[in-house]
Amino acid sequence: MKRKSIISGFSKLSREEKVAALTDSADKIKAKLDSFRLQNKEQQDLLDEISENTLSNFYLPFGVAPNFLINKSLYHIPMVIEESSVIAAASRSAKFWSNHGGFHARVISVVKSGQVHFLWKGEKVRLLDLLPELKYELYRTTKELTRNMRQRGGGIQNIRLVDLSHEMENYYQLHVDFDTVDSMGANFINSCLEQMAQTMKKFFKYYQGLKDIERECEIIMSILSNYTPDCLVESWVECDIEELDNIEPGMSGREFAEKFSKASKIAEVDVFRAATHNKGIFNGIDAVALATGNDFRAIEANGHVWAAKSGKYKSLTHASVSNNRFKYKLTIPLSLGTVGGLTSLHPLAKFGLELLGKPSAKELMMITATAGLANNFGALRSLVTTGIQYGHMKMHLSNLLNALKADYEEKRQALEYFAHKTVSYSEVESFIKSIRTKLR
Repeated sequence: MKRKSIISGFSKLSREEKVAALTDSADKIKAKLDSFRLQNKEQQDLLDEISENTLSNFYLPFGVAPNFLINKSLYHIPMVIEESSVIAAASRSAKFWSNHGGFHARVISVVKSGQVHFLWKGEKVRLLDLLPELKYELYRTTKELTRNMRQRGGGIQNIRLVDLSHEMENYYQLHVDFDTVDSMGANFINSCLEQMAQTMKKFFKYYQGLKDIERECEIIMSILSNYTPDCLVESWVECDIEELDNIEPGMSGREFAEKFSKASKIAEVDVFRAATHNKGIFNGIDAVALATGNDFRAIEANGHVWAAKSGKYKSLTHASVSNNRFKYKLTIPLSLGTVGGLTSLHPLAKFGLELLGKPSAKELMMITATAGLANNFGALRSLVTTGIQYGHMKMHLSNLLNALKADYEEKRQALEYFAHKTVSYSEVESFIKSIRTKLR
């Protein structure tokens, strides 16, 4: 039974005290939470310190989609996801395209950005006149912060002024571009931006010749942006139309390609379909992000803004049928890292990257985008042929059987019975009940 009173000083309590403060059934709940904690104390202590107020661990399946041929290199892609059929769909797509030229991918650009948001109450022309000297100070005062990143080939790429006073009175941005090489770079970018904010305060406070009103440069905040339109990757597949013959029994390659292209086009023109279409892409992308210790929430925010860049939310993919060739392409901004953060701390994230051959951030961008394209291709392939539920519910059958607490023999009979039948909860429940009735 959950307690309803306000808890003071919760973060300072021990784990046992936290559980006791949350429930009147502390001993029972603690035993359940303990069953999900690791026996390896060192690793459990590490996990406890990754987040706040940790009580236990929440498990998700760590699986692998094998046989991805990307730019003529073979990868077995780790994926962490709970949704039935996602890894199966990715694997099925990987198997098909490995025999039809494989996946192709390229990184277009790797620039990430952040902004110092501020109000300038003086004349814009005066701010523009001061900008060259201000930029010199910004580079100078962040020189030590960027030293290691510059040695690795990254660092601050550009600083520019953005005038948004037409949107909000006196509002400007200092827009800063970064290359963080193989790291995710969030802490690096935010540290640089906060130092720049301090530099700006001092610069405008002590600069000679400014009028009093121009001294009132109010720094609002400084923070990275999760929208990285210049950290961009493409993944695509293509083949002759005839190679698609019998991709589904009784359907010619041309019929499949044209129907597939129309389904893809619908996601470009209809926002309701676009949301579900893009969710299928993120099934693959998020699963790889989790398996490699990357921030799937930032990735999703980034991708959805990109999908709406025209002013209307659209599909992230595009299909074409031209000159007897079928092509399906995904273009998406992906800000990923292979160094720092959970990639170095979480033991399974480290394993995921090792399984991929310890890729660079650029390589991981291509792998992750390809996983998204593969999942989306698999979903759209099902939609224009057998329908999505046929394969999905087949994969979901094991979950239904577990929910009904089916034993080994019941599961064996159910798998045999539903091998060529439509799966639904009611049908599975009825089948299990019929078996149990016969045994009475």
